[in-house]
Amino acid sequence: MVTVRDATYQLLRELDIKYIFGNPGSTEETFLKNFPADFCYILCLQEASVVAMADGFIQAWFGTHITDRVNAMVNVHTSGGMGNAMGAIITAYQNKTPLIITAGQQTREMLLIEPFLTNVNAVELPGRWVKWSYEPTKPQDIPAVFMRAVSSAIQPPMGPVFLSFPLDDWEKEATDLLPVRTVSTRVSPDPDRMKQFANMILGASNPLLIYGDALGKSFNWYKGIKLAEVLQAPVYTAPWSSKVPFPEDHPLNLGILPSTMSTLAERLEGYDVVLVLGAPVFRYYPYQVGSYLPEGTSLLQVSNDPSELARAPVGDGLLSDIGLFVDQLLEILEKEGLTWNEMERGVVQPPAKVSHDRRLTPSQVFASLNYILPKNLIIVEETPSNAADIHLYLPTTEPDSFYSSASGILGWGLPAAIGVALAQHEMGSGRPVLAIIGDGSFQYSIQSIWTACQQKLAMLILVLRNEEYAILKAFADFEDTPGVPGLDLPGIDIVSLAKGYGCHSYKVNDLQTLQQHAANAWLLDKPTVLEVIITKEIPPLL
Repeated sequence: MVTVRDATYQLLRELDIKYIFGNPGSTEETFLKNFPADFCYILCLQEASVVAMADGFIQAWFGTHITDRVNAMVNVHTSGGMGNAMGAIITAYQNKTPLIITAGQQTREMLLIEPFLTNVNAVELPGRWVKWSYEPTKPQDIPAVFMRAVSSAIQPPMGPVFLSFPLDDWEKEATDLLPVRTVSTRVSPDPDRMKQFANMILGASNPLLIYGDALGKSFNWYKGIKLAEVLQAPVYTAPWSSKVPFPEDHPLNLGILPSTMSTLAERLEGYDVVLVLGAPVFRYYPYQVGSYLPEGTSLLQVSNDPSELARAPVGDGLLSDIGLFVDQLLEILEKEGLTWNEMERGVVQPPAKVSHDRRLTPSQVFASLNYILPKNLIIVEETPSNAADIHLYLPTTEPDSFYSSASGILGWGLPAAIGVALAQHEMGSGRPVLAIIGDGSFQYSIQSIWTACQQKLAMLILVLRNEEYAILKAFADFEDTPGVPGLDLPGIDIVSLAKGYGCHSYKVNDLQTLQQHAANAWLLDKPTVLEVIITKEIPPLL
């Protein structure tokens, strides 16, 4: 007899899904029974880390491949595990990561009476933060359910899906074994709408480009550079982007747009046509009174996400894969006589700031790292108060080299960095990974460093220790809310915590010690965690 479990694992093989990130529970053990040797189980110690680590892993994989396959899935524990994972699931949704998230469910015979560990209304738990949520009505549907889940996750816009499986389904006899099928993952622009957009761009006297996450991937990065250079148009990165979509050492780079309404509109002054590629219009926060656009500015938005186009308050929208749109636009521009002149890249780094409390400043830390960091480095960031200095002093100059959270929910960055490092190891790329994490963020998913040690990942984890939630203090200043409690973080020994999980770990108070330990990190057989003591001075929010 071919069981549902047998049929499902065979389908996963045919789909090339061989990595399972998980934290096992009693309702998942029937799926994991006699775990096949040709699959790889990545154990994480908490479900938020499970999802975030898989998110980073799959993003790193998809960044370098145009593909209709995912190579990993997530397995968490019934309702409790899903509850733990929800913050990371929200982030995966906003990151547009194609995650297949599964959880066990209690035995079908007991579901009516809602026994211990029942995931009551399982399909409703993840809410709108997944593209599809389902519990099969009979065991024999499970392989087909997986096939539909993959198809849903990878179609634009990509995103997570959730599947709930009663624990007694796996031993049932499988029937109607279905072949693997494929679906299209790219949408070409409407020809008439394409001409309208091209004519507006050709007629612009001072166009501006705003790039989102879709341009940060290897297969679109160079297209974005070429488009900017053909148009000789400056480029902003859209606010709250999770990737760097344009080289930060390029002379046309204007940096990251602010996320407040009036300040953002001010940056658009003087541009007659603004073309937004692969980003919402716009992700504002905090609230600030103002206009969406300056007078006389027209906005064109291209996205493969219909919901982004629908909720934009201004501008005209075009549904399309970003790479296909840029390809077609470049053909039109070149037919109209616009030529491509490659521009020389290079950045002049400003002098590092000095603090008043004699501690290191983030800019000093990042500037000093430039002397010893290896080439082809990948940075994963979750330190909100220091993000601006990262872009200024550690500029991203190559594709798939910067990752951050699109949701702003803390706890994603550390496990995601480990997922990115694991992907580089499995792909054989040799690319080193640097995680830059705030001391507050570090506490949310600290247990994920155990997985990095068990996987023997040589990576550098920089924990910036200012003993406070500095970004919240900046918000308190902006919102005029003095006396907010709970914004200081004294008494945490990060070095001891990291050593307890198996990492190399050191406290750093000076730049020479920082450079020594950082330069050695990628030569070791497990992660290095550096607790870097930085100034407690609060950076401005805007």
